[in-house]
Order: sequence, then C-alpha cells, then structure tokens
Amino acid sequence: MREKIGAVVLAAGQGKRMHTAVAKQFLALKGKPLICYCLEAFQKSPVEEIIFVTGEREIDYCKTEIVEAYGFTKVKAVICGGRERYHSVYQGLKEFGRDLGAAPDYVLIHDGARPLVSEEVIRRAIQGAVDHQACVVGMPVKDTIKVSDGNGFATGTPDRKKLWQIQTPQGFRFDLLFQAYEEMMIRPELQEGITDDAMVVEKMMAHPVKLVEGDYRNIKVTTPEDLMVAEAFLHGCPGYEKIMKKIEKSC
Repeated sequence: MREKIGAVVLAAGQGKRMHTAVAKQFLALKGKPLICYCLEAFQKSPVEEIIFVTGEREIDYCKTEIVEAYGFTKVKAVICGGRERYHSVYQGLKEFGRDLGAAPDYVLIHDGARPLVSEEVIRRAIQGAVDHQACVVGMPVKDTIKVSDGNGFATGTPDRKKLWQIQTPQGFRFDLLFQAYEEMMIRPELQEGITDDAMVVEKMMAHPVKLVEGDYRNIKVTTPEDLMVAEAFLHGCPGYEKIMKKIEKSC
C-alpha cells in the first residue's frame, strides 16, 4: 500500500531580525510572497496534504491571497500557530491528528522562511523518513566552529568533519512525532531549548535521527542580507549548475 505523506509548513514567526513591518515569510521575493516558493515545491512533490500554520491575524490573508490566489490545492487547512516554533508544530500535528484514521503515515515539517527548498530535497526527506522513521536534511559545515563560554571566549573547537548545519524539511513517521510532541507538551520542564523537531524525538523517544543531504541553497531567510542571497539564487548565478556538477563528480 502506498504511504500517505503530509507536511506542516510554518509561517507564524514574526521575524524581528528582518527589521520590517511585514513578517519575513510574506515579504516580496521576485514579485510574490516569500512563502509561496516553498509551497510551490511542496505542491509539486509527492506530499498529498499540507497544514499551513500562520499567525492569527494572517489567516484570512493566507487563505485568499496565497492559497487561493496561487492555487495551492494541497493545503488542507490554514491554522493559527503558537508562541514558540514547537507550539506551532504541535498545532499542525493536532490538525492532522483530528482524524487519526486519515492522518498521514509520514509527515514533513518545514520552515516557511526557507523558500528555496527544492522538490528533490523534499523527496530525499520523504525517503529518509520512510527508511529511518526520523530524519533531518542538512549539509556539512564549511567553517571552523568554536564553542563559547558565554563571555566571548573560545573553550574548544569541535571536529568540523562531524558537524552538520541542519535545515528543513525534517521528516518523521507521523505517530512517532505526534507521540513525542504529546509527551513533551505535558512536561513544560522539557520544552526549554527546543529548536527543532529532531530534538523532540531524540529527547522524548530516544529515537535515532538520520542525516539526509540537503542543499546549500536551502537557506533560511532571517536578515535583509539573506533576502539578497535568496534573490541571487532565484535570478541564477551564471555557470552555477555546471560548477556544482563538477564538484559533485570530484567528491
């Protein structure tokens, strides 16, 4: 039987570091809202249903100006998120879980502030979730990383070969992630410091999480500089694909 794949796309953040009156996920990127780019990728992917999580005041806008205007037919519901990212994820999972019989077998969680996610990366995340029950996409870090003591002094240098910068989507067997979130949400002391979904599964279920290749172009738009980089990728860098293929062959 074919597995059913769902996705929760998060667009409830305020994006204070962007220093704009408009939330970053709704800023214009080459003539349309930034959030549309990732929704287009999921619309074209094997994902069957999308829960679109946004702020309470943006629900009507998202329904009419994004979902309806751009024809995102896979969006099952537009719902209100929560104070923290993990609250918004939980709301999305509960929306799927209203009817467990119709819930997806696997679910992807994606930050709407990553507009350049590709259909290929989404497919790799789905396969990683099916094969390993829990996975995150990411890429090996390029820079040397220092551990800080909190006062601006370095206390150590971890082995760069073992470090990955984690992206989204993150993929899981639905019941595994839902159970992990259900247990965490009734224990507030375990919620501190949660920054991604893999942490919830690792902490609550002690389940290993597979690292799956993402894409260096799958950036998170957080600052005005990030928006400029995203625009550059969308415009296309001359010779970029040719260079990347050459690098891949040499690896």
